[in-house]
Amino acid sequence: MVAALGLSACSDDKGDKPAPKTTTSVKAQGSASADTPAVPTVEQLNTQLTTALDPAVPNDQKLDFVQGIEADPELPNRLAQAVQTNNVQVKVTEVTSFGDSVNAKANFTVNGQTNVVDVPFVADAGKWKVQKAWACTMLTNLGQTSVACA
Repeated sequence: MVAALGLSACSDDKGDKPAPKTTTSVKAQGSASADTPAVPTVEQLNTQLTTALDPAVPNDQKLDFVQGIEADPELPNRLAQAVQTNNVQVKVTEVTSFGDSVNAKANFTVNGQTNVVDVPFVADAGKWKVQKAWACTMLTNLGQTSVACA
């Protein structure tokens, strides 16, 4: 999608149509559907990720944070332990809405080395949840497995 947006911006069209715009606003202009919650703010996603990745927070308080977690209710605590063991920190810096999904740009720091990553969130049961595929990839990269990722 980003490539398509980039290509359309470079079009040699003589201005018949304006180039598509991405939204970096954190305020919802309206929901994509009745089940889609308001676009979260950077602060809300940072709070959610901090809570989800804190091993001291009980598992039952994290079950609404990851898509498809019902298949492995212990996944949040295993992920939190792996994050702590590997000295991982995640800080959201920007939120972009795509209707029923949200992309969060985040500084992802592992053992002092920071990279910018995209963390996808999806609307699920009226809440923003980390996309299951992303959570599974992160879990795998941290040396863990889950039946939810099979």
